[in-house]
Amino acid sequence: MAKRFALLLVLLGSASVAYAGASDFTLVNGTGAALGKLSIRRAESNDWKALGNAPAPGARTPVKFDNPDCAFDIRAEVPGAPPVTWAGINLCDVKSVTLKRDQSAGAWVDYDQ
Repeated sequence: MAKRFALLLVLLGSASVAYAGASDFTLVNGTGAALGKLSIRRAESNDWKALGNAPAPGARTPVKFDNPDCAFDIRAEVPGAPPVTWAGINLCDVKSVTLKRDQSAGAWVDYDQ
């Protein structure tokens, strides 16, 4: 009985970590270019929500965020070009997300956990 109770405590403890959700993070513009307004949505949904203006190239900005999900897409307006979308960003347990972009490699993020 004690072994079962101990196993239950371990499982409950790991479940609370797995379902912690996304919270505040720092967003870094690592694209080397100016970006406009930012939007965020739960990954692959259609419900975009405004995040505000992107930081200047190389700059960072704190983002107040709280959501039970982990996977999100971030979209940025780009002056004189179509918007750029960074897809499938894991916002659980991260301190900062650096947006990266390259003509040949596309858009990706780097994480600081």
